[in-house]
Amino acid sequence: MTIPNGLKPKLAVFDVEGVLVPKYRLFFEVAKSLGLVPLVKVLFFGFLYEIGLLPLNQALNKTLRLMRGVPIELLFQKFEKLPVTPNAPQVFAELRAKGYKTALISSGLPTFLVENLASKVGADYGVGVEVGVEGKRLTGEIWGDVTERNGKFLVLKELLDDQRLSPVDCVVVADDRNNSSIFLKDAKKIGFNPDFVIRVKADVVVSGKLTNVLRAINGEGRSKGLPSRGDLLREAIHGSGFFIPVLAILLGVLGLPGVPIVALFTSAVIIFYSVSELARVKGKNMPLFSTITRRAASQSELCEFTFAPLYFAFGILLTLVFVPAPASYAGIAIFALGDSSASLIGGTLTKKPFLFNRAKTLEGTLGGFFFAFLAGCVFVAPWIALVGAAVGMLVEFLPLPVNDNLLIPLSAGIVLMFLV
Repeated sequence: MTIPNGLKPKLAVFDVEGVLVPKYRLFFEVAKSLGLVPLVKVLFFGFLYEIGLLPLNQALNKTLRLMRGVPIELLFQKFEKLPVTPNAPQVFAELRAKGYKTALISSGLPTFLVENLASKVGADYGVGVEVGVEGKRLTGEIWGDVTERNGKFLVLKELLDDQRLSPVDCVVVADDRNNSSIFLKDAKKIGFNPDFVIRVKADVVVSGKLTNVLRAINGEGRSKGLPSRGDLLREAIHGSGFFIPVLAILLGVLGLPGVPIVALFTSAVIIFYSVSELARVKGKNMPLFSTITRRAASQSELCEFTFAPLYFAFGILLTLVFVPAPASYAGIAIFALGDSSASLIGGTLTKKPFLFNRAKTLEGTLGGFFFAFLAGCVFVAPWIALVGAAVGMLVEFLPLPVNDNLLIPLSAGIVLMFLV
């Protein structure tokens, strides 16, 4: 690539899975074609990696061994069907116009697929896992720098040396802890819908559209403005969780077992939603659920199974079942109104995030605390609601490894259980 005249050469490095294509989706789709037992094993290896009990190279090694003998053509076919994050070619074209060379580095996908994706989106380099191939079929063997601990750092260092650049000339965009080694001190570090490790390490946290990465690279930070229709719908659904305890109380007034009925209803919603999402990612529609997901989810969420509503529902369900009323009611209300208010206020009124959690803002946390307190007051005494709101917003604010949709209602409910 030729650098436009007058522009200093720079390097922009993108993680692949979770940023440009859905995470884990390729091996899930391939394993499905191999039968139930290989599919269960692949899911199990992925689960062990996610909870930190299995290193990535071992999880990948075990997965590829299961696929020994699979034609590489099948991998290409499955990969071609994966949705690429919307606007990816636009992002890479604009970076090229600004004088950047761009690279894709994956520690979970074969190099030939990463190079294919690089060609598709307009990146200059594509580096992935080297896999053994014999007679156009996988041998189950893997090797290469990216399979080793801090392997991505070795690849990035080689790219920088090749271009005679230093880390200060580099931008890194990633989403999970496996990319910690390339979040170099002097590089610009951007977390795209990141996990808790990357939230702490990132200079900027970006959510929603991939084009927002361009704003972060340009140093524009968060953009203020009115929330979109999707944002309003998403937070309205979140806030509607306030009516779950209200419904349980009304059923109790009618002489019915309110909590068991609401718990069964929530469980049914979880099941129907899961089936709907599985159908949606395959291009099929289920009435109501698929429509709501398409209108409320962000562009990046639409490329894969959207888990956020499941965490939301499970958080409410677990609080209902394991925390006695009225503490459970107050915990759910604090979560529903506090968390949704924090998201709306934080995304609308401010551009300045906290230093150690770039995904959160002071205004959002304070606004969430106020509405959480008001919601809690409906079910418990004001001083108790004050404590519950403080606990809920503390959990919402901290970059924790467990999804806050699970932790907020449970944490607030358990603390309030000792106060009511």
